Amino acid sequence: MTLATAHASVLPDRVTTATLRSFLRSVPSVDEVGAAERVAALSTRSIKRESKRAALDLMIRMMDLTTLEGKDTPGRIAQLAAKAIRPDPTQPSIPSVAAVCVYPNMVPYAVGATEGSGVRVASVATYFPSGLADIRLKLEEAKMVVAAGADEVDMVIDRGAFLAGDYFRVFDEVRRVKEACGDAHLKVILETGELATLDNVRRASLLAMAAGADFIKTSTGKVTPAATLPVTLVMLEAIRDFFDATGVMVGMKPAGGIRTSKEAMRYLVVLNETLGEPWMTPDRFRFGASSLLNDVLMQIRWLETGRYASPDYFTKD
Repeated sequence: MTLATAHASVLPDRVTTATLRSFLRSVPSVDEVGAAERVAALSTRSIKRESKRAALDLMIRMMDLTTLEGKDTPGRIAQLAAKAIRPDPTQPSIPSVAAVCVYPNMVPYAVGATEGSGVRVASVATYFPSGLADIRLKLEEAKMVVAAGADEVDMVIDRGAFLAGDYFRVFDEVRRVKEACGDAHLKVILETGELATLDNVRRASLLAMAAGADFIKTSTGKVTPAATLPVTLVMLEAIRDFFDATGVMVGMKPAGGIRTSKEAMRYLVVLNETLGEPWMTPDRFRFGASSLLNDVLMQIRWLETGRYASPDYFTKD
């Protein structure tokens, strides 16, 4: 189904602030207590030992290994890319991560360092992390990172516009950035920690998907709270509802604060229980990660040897 067809399934032909308000008012409210109870129950699920290694490998294949620091350098990007390609050089059976995620000016270095590896390059854009810039500047930045070789663009919505009820501005910016990305995949960051309620998270998720997001993403990682299980559940349920209405499969990326394999496992359980097998793939689900990878590598080493490696055994991200 094309994006135009998807729009027609959930929105009128002429999209305005009034029609978007009507559309979002029709979105059912979230039972916040029920969401918390649901994720608490799913968090108690145990994974059998024989399935755990496969789950750990899947976590790695789903990671966007990320560095978004003012101190980033071409050398740091090269090191990150090397780790993305071969997370543990002593174990070639461990898969590569899905992508490396960097600032726009670091994209050429990431592209050069990952060439031929299958690891994608993602770049934040649209004046990350605030998103507070003129739309012309946002479009220019999105086009720039794609021209530099980025396979994926992580944009941020204007949370102020959304909270003020200017839904058309948010919708139109996502739509125009999607067009500017061409063939590159667009991940739309909601910055859920600033949206205040789960009702707003659900509405923002549906708004972003209706505008053309390939993925919806929780957070920039610069605001607390970032990714949480209740927020992720609500976003996954919005993806399910959007798929039921349009047939379009949108991906999900929780980012920020997921540091251990135990935490990541809970996200995979919630994903599987909510959306099922078709979404259990890097093409449909990603972890925004900086420190998660080392913990997963430590867990793999424990499964294989019965001993934990020192955290210092692995390179720092």
